[in-house]
Amino acid sequence: MRLFAALVPPDEVLDELSHAIAPHVGQVPGLRWPDRATWHITLGFFGDVPEGVLPELETRLARAVARHPAPELSFDRFGAFSSVRRARVFWAGVTGDPMTRLADSVKAGARRAGASQTDDKRFHPHLTLARAKTELDLRDLVESLAGFSGSVWRAEHVHLVRSHAGPQVRYESLAEWALAPAERG
Repeated sequence: MRLFAALVPPDEVLDELSHAIAPHVGQVPGLRWPDRATWHITLGFFGDVPEGVLPELETRLARAVARHPAPELSFDRFGAFSSVRRARVFWAGVTGDPMTRLADSVKAGARRAGASQTDDKRFHPHLTLARAKTELDLRDLVESLAGFSGSVWRAEHVHLVRSHAGPQVRYESLAEWALAPAERG
């Protein structure tokens, strides 16, 4: 099973992103825009995980998630990997409470559970909006969306998600855990 852990923004926040990008969807040749139902913020990608590892993975992720307060976040910019001039991924950037420790805890728990393909990439909080098979220059697209500022929202749960391959990727939430109550300042 191909698994990852993710945050799923609330519908009203996804509505804001949808509205911002709507004039651009289908306007950039070579850019594929996945269905909104697949939108998420990946905390950790675990790769192919044997089914026998799943119970321990769920236990370790539940423990890791419970130690972190629910972060307050917002989408505040658009960008591309590896760069706007040579892009294969177009994304919405997330700002707010730091999520790096949460992502590190989730990945560490997965490794301890036996998810040996867990990625070690530096965490860059984002939501993928579109992909390209070849590198594209997305400077005009990114510049046209400058100044976007989304509503603040609180991520309350972490989802363990299974990715089903095929002509149209499909995601299935296998489990979810509540983050700790938000810290009051």
